[in-house]
Amino acid sequence: MDRLALILVIIGALNWLLVGLFRYDLVANLFGGTDSMVSRIIYTLVGLAGLYCLTLLFRDREQVKNK
Repeated sequence: MDRLALILVIIGALNWLLVGLFRYDLVANLFGGTDSMVSRIIYTLVGLAGLYCLTLLFRDREQVKNK
C-alpha cells in the first residue's frame, strides 16, 4: 500500500510540475479535461494517496524499515 500511495503522489507531483512550469495538465489532457469523470477519479486517488502518505511522517522509523 505504501508503494502504491507513493507512486500516485509522484504522479501528482509531476503533473503539478508540468502545470507550474508549462501550464500543461497532463492528466486532463490524457483523460478528456479536468471535468471528465476519469480525470476526477485520478485527482481523487492522488489526493487520497497524499493523505495516506501523511501517515509515513508519524510512523516509527524501525517499522517503516521492516516493510
